[in-house]
Amino acid sequence: MTLFAAFSSARSSRVRRAAAAVAATSAVLSFGAVLGTSTAVAAPVTCVSPPSANDIRVDGTASCGAKATAPGVARSDASDSGTAVSVANGGAANATATGFGTALSAVSGAGTSYAFALGGGISRSAASNGGTAVAVAGYGGGASASTETGVNCAGLNSFALDLSTGRACIAGF
Repeated sequence: MTLFAAFSSARSSRVRRAAAAVAATSAVLSFGAVLGTSTAVAAPVTCVSPPSANDIRVDGTASCGAKATAPGVARSDASDSGTAVSVANGGAANATATGFGTALSAVSGAGTSYAFALGGGISRSAASNGGTAVAVAGYGGGASASTETGVNCAGLNSFALDLSTGRACIAGF
């Protein structure tokens, strides 16, 4: 093996490793953008009920709403043009939306509901009678989880789970 061949082999190995590192980093950032986790940050808004009976907030293009009746607790967080709404009649309802996402969460009768819309997804979660429902939707996806009507996933990057029955769906991952 000549000196040039040894140098060339070592150099091409380093180039391949550098190219692999760049490709891996690009893949992670692209995946984050698809899920909405790498979108630009705007002023976030948070709505909580109680203490307010009906908390509605808008800051720029992000908006949220939370309404709860005793002994319920509702919390909504929105940023980057997201819209999050939660309603609780007993139990706990939680909604989070980013990047043009829409998250709707409702609970009745001591249940727990979580709805997450990331980067343009639409999620709906509803729980009742002590059940727990989780819906997560990324860009291009729609997820619905309900302890009464079941689960539904559509488009890309969606996940729904009804913990009271174990029903679940996943799409586009």
